[in-house]
Amino acid sequence: MTVTATPVGEPEQLEPEAAPAPRGVRRARRLLPAAAAALSGVLLYVSFPPRSLWWLAVPAFALFSWTLRGRTWKAGLGLGYLFGLGFLLPLLVWTGVEVGPGPWLALVAVEALFVALVGAGIVLVSRLPAWPVWAAALWIAGEAARARAPFGGFPWGKIAFGQADGVFLPLAAVGGTPVLGFAVVLCGFGLHQIVRVVVDGRRNGGVLRRGAAVAALLSIVAPVVGAVAARSLVSDKAENGTATVAVIQGNVPRQGFEFNAQRRAVLDYHARETERLAEKVKAGKVPRPDLVLWPENSADIDPFAYIDAAAVISGAARAIGAPISVGSVVERGGKLYNEQILWDPDKGPVDTYDKRQIQPFGEYLPLRSLVGAINKNWTAMVRQDISPGHKPGVFTMAGAKIGLVTCYEAAFDWTVRSTVTDGAQLISVPSNNATFDRSEMTYQQLAMSRVRAVEHSRTVTVPVTSGVSAIIMPDGKITQRTGMFVADSLVQKVPLRSSETPATRLGVLPEAVLVLVAVGGLGWAVASAARGRRDRTVRSTRLGDPEAAESAR
Repeated sequence: MTVTATPVGEPEQLEPEAAPAPRGVRRARRLLPAAAAALSGVLLYVSFPPRSLWWLAVPAFALFSWTLRGRTWKAGLGLGYLFGLGFLLPLLVWTGVEVGPGPWLALVAVEALFVALVGAGIVLVSRLPAWPVWAAALWIAGEAARARAPFGGFPWGKIAFGQADGVFLPLAAVGGTPVLGFAVVLCGFGLHQIVRVVVDGRRNGGVLRRGAAVAALLSIVAPVVGAVAARSLVSDKAENGTATVAVIQGNVPRQGFEFNAQRRAVLDYHARETERLAEKVKAGKVPRPDLVLWPENSADIDPFAYIDAAAVISGAARAIGAPISVGSVVERGGKLYNEQILWDPDKGPVDTYDKRQIQPFGEYLPLRSLVGAINKNWTAMVRQDISPGHKPGVFTMAGAKIGLVTCYEAAFDWTVRSTVTDGAQLISVPSNNATFDRSEMTYQQLAMSRVRAVEHSRTVTVPVTSGVSAIIMPDGKITQRTGMFVADSLVQKVPLRSSETPATRLGVLPEAVLVLVAVGGLGWAVASAARGRRDRTVRSTRLGDPEAAESAR
């Protein structure tokens, strides 16, 4: 062995220490995860309608999981909140179109808290085997919580609602929006895991961790294969004959909240468009519809209280020679209801459906006294609360059973499913989006209806006061649509179906299973962390290092 001695009187040559990084570089390194978390949220927003960039949701979740890698749960909380803000701030900007930024910012601030909690949970389960599964289940658990609280929940922004144009859409028929969303998020986390495995393999001389690589690959392959297999559940075949439906978009005289001041004009517009359609039918330009669907708030003057309003509707029904589903706000027993009325051309009103899932701060005011103290204009906009109905709405129109899901209700799994289990062969989503101007809201809601069509294998019609109205086939494809803020009508023969998809039969069960998976993963992660701390404490104590033992605790 050769030993090299240092000459006497000369200092020992040491390796020079690396110079500390400049302050700007250190600050950039600290801010990079935060910026990446917010950017990944924006990327997720861009994947939503009206854009058809559904696939961007996968790299969005891959980038988000990268920001969480190796963090503490507290850091995950903050990064999750930034991800939620990046996603929800632009997605929900339409909520402040007419009322200003206050309600929009307050809504986003609350909703992003759910995403923050999910971020903290993902950090904890990221140390488990097959962590993408546990992490994706946690995301769905967060969506389940958002869909129920506070004030009845706000499911807007479910991952499934951004996938109407995507390859994963058939999974909606398997297990509804939870399974569809789970598949997308799982692919995103799986993509990040594959990158991790490859990078770690290069650092280890090309040796890959086989188990981690297989789990990561399955996280991507399984959802794609499942989606391809689920295509067999998607069918446009008529099982109970067909019906020729007419969707009426009468338009409104003004945009925003002021359209309510023109309630009689809105009613007249829809009656006029129906009569114009009747003239086209008489001229042989379009087939005669079996049934006619008007939007929500198309007759805001209560036809049970005002004879002139009833006369206008009856005139339109007789002109077209078909029953009409009319949207109105009616008073009964001192309470207001957002109601759909089945109007027969000969008998007049014969059935009603009262909207069950009503919109907080839009149709009723929670914490009215507190809200009034903050801004009296908000209480003036909702002078009297709308009361919720309690029974599913299924109208029998020309022998067909039409399930009614009024506007905001389309975001909730249970409201749509209940119409199908109650016998609906076709679903109608009457809506009023005039309040939200030309924002992305109407396109986001239209995408929801496309997902619902596949979820329950039903034709879905979307009559809207100001657009976009549409007819959607059971495979989620739009066959006809209108523009925005124009008067128009759509007429088409559509299939009637009565079979139930697995999603319809299973109901809330897939979501409950995924929530249990999330809870199980969290429990396992917390228990493993606690066991690790105990082991470190024992080892430190045996080595006689009380300070290390104390820090391990």
